[in-house]
Amino acid sequence: MRLPIYLDYMSTTPVDSAVRDEMLRYLTHEGHFGNPSSRTHIYGWYAEQAIKLATQRLAKLIEADERTIIWTSGATESINLALKGCAWAYFRQGNHLITAETEHSAVLQTCRYLERNGYEVTYLKPRLNGLIDLEQLRLAIKPETILVSVAHVNNEIGVIEDIAAIGQIVQQHGILLHVDAAQSLDKLNINLQTLPVDLMSFSGHKVYAPKGIGALYIRTHLQSALVPLIHGGKQQHGIRSGTLPTHQIASMGVACQLISQNMKQEQSRIRQLRDQLWEQLQSLEGIHLNGSLTERVVNNLNVSISGVDGESLLLSLKDLALSSGSSCNSANTAPSHVLRAIGRDINLANSTLRISLGRLTTQKDIDYAGQLLIDKITQLRKMSPLWSYTSDV
Repeated sequence: MRLPIYLDYMSTTPVDSAVRDEMLRYLTHEGHFGNPSSRTHIYGWYAEQAIKLATQRLAKLIEADERTIIWTSGATESINLALKGCAWAYFRQGNHLITAETEHSAVLQTCRYLERNGYEVTYLKPRLNGLIDLEQLRLAIKPETILVSVAHVNNEIGVIEDIAAIGQIVQQHGILLHVDAAQSLDKLNINLQTLPVDLMSFSGHKVYAPKGIGALYIRTHLQSALVPLIHGGKQQHGIRSGTLPTHQIASMGVACQLISQNMKQEQSRIRQLRDQLWEQLQSLEGIHLNGSLTERVVNNLNVSISGVDGESLLLSLKDLALSSGSSCNSANTAPSHVLRAIGRDINLANSTLRISLGRLTTQKDIDYAGQLLIDKITQLRKMSPLWSYTSDV
């Protein structure tokens, strides 16, 4: 059976072959399968060395001290640890947090949990281009504000927030800043020596590492204050206890090494393919790009299509694997909260495709995908009363 062309890299990525090979080295008796907390024999020593190397590779990629890295099960856990850990640690100083309406559900649902437990949360409405209004952020800050949480890159529309500018505002008020970097680690240069960020969350499966591994950067001064989610054997300074999954951590270390070596060239190639696809789609009327085109990661196109039913369009695209929005909200039939927040009406929000390219996307894939999209949209519009009405307006 011929598999569809994969254009859903913002949902997840395949494990890189070099990453897979590294992971396998730490699973079997022939390899280094030991517990990294076992300090009395060579099996534990090898595992500990592997984790140290992986930590150094991630720290080097983001220009951070390796002592600031805490390994987790993924970005969702990292976000929960950052938000809840800070809220619980600083509740005597204030109970107010700030985030954006367009954040990932891991942030929004954590904030809802905190609201049910006595905290106040302000949800900033973005500008029409999907980015935070910095003046609105300034006005939202109160004496009780303890934390601001924003995504570096939006997981649906791919827009890039100005973290340096946001961090400067937050820092001026003595507030903590958490950044969800799940979608930016392999696409943007991150330098935590210069960025005024206190906590930053990462995900392995967005960067060609396996699912089930992630990390949280915690600036040194916060580590003794942050309240843990998981208690146990005091691993990782007691911030996140539990036996470390050496095979997953080692594999993410290799993923970070590959990013360090190849990101500039890889992003340039992907940008060319993305721009070509966008040029093809613009040959049709009624194609609306969601979010800024300039302040956007190079692998993302999020487009709303006038005159077609979104479900019918997705069903007609059996040869393409793409999505209508965040995979974490795929069971929710309501329109995307991100698209509604930036002003898209229900019809356009329901007729949206998130197209995301990646490491294995080829020129042939884009040629085929672009023509197929044009053909299917044109075909569906001929049968749609929505397009007859829209085109006459």
